[in-house]
Formats: sequence, C-alpha cells, structure tokens
Amino acid sequence: MKDQSRVIAALLIGAAAGAVLGLLFAPDSGEGTRGSIGNLATDLAGKAKDKANELKDYGNNAVDRVKSRFNSAADDLYNYRDGVEGDLRNKANNIASDVRDHVDNAKSRVKNTADNVNDSIQQA
Repeated sequence: MKDQSRVIAALLIGAAAGAVLGLLFAPDSGEGTRGSIGNLATDLAGKAKDKANELKDYGNNAVDRVKSRFNSAADDLYNYRDGVEGDLRNKANNIASDVRDHVDNAKSRVKNTADNVNDSIQQA
C-alpha cells in the first residue's frame, strides 16, 4: 500500500511540475494563457452541462419506456384476469344449468316412481 501511495504522489508531483513548466515556457503571455485556460474551463463546463442534460434526457426516456412497459404488462394482466373470470363464470353457469337439469330429472323420476307405487297400492 505504501508503494502505491508513493507512486501516486510521484505522479501528482510530476504532473504539477509539468504544468508549472508548461506555463513558464508557454509562448503566450500570462494574460493570454489565463484567457486560454478560462476559455477552456468555460468550454469544458458547457460540454459537461450538455452531457448532463443528455444524460437527464436519456434517464427520463428510460423511465418513460419502463412506465410504458409496466402499464402495458398491467393491462395485459387485467385483460387476462377478465378473460379467466369470464371463462370461470361461463363454466359455473354451465355447471349450475347441468345440476338443475339433473335435479329436475331426479325429481321427475321420483314423482314417476311415487305415482307408480301409488297406482300399485290402489290396484291391490
């Protein structure tokens, strides 16, 4: 860890020394160099702002796409649920109708049997 710290410190010191030497031996005057640095900083700030806006727009678009997909999936789920609910309701109605038919048939058979027993008793 200490070796890495020394290497990083040496790099930073070298970069600072290079910057100082570059400014000292620059072909431009101090005022011109400061102006160039100011312009560069302004340009970099503008580019950073533009990139931040692009990133913000990208993020907003991504959020909108996710919301759209979520809403679409939710709609699909509700439609599926409604379809299943309708199918179950139809099947339940069919079963209820079949049960009523069987009950009516059973009542009719019991009545017929009772009538036959009654007729047999009256004839005897």
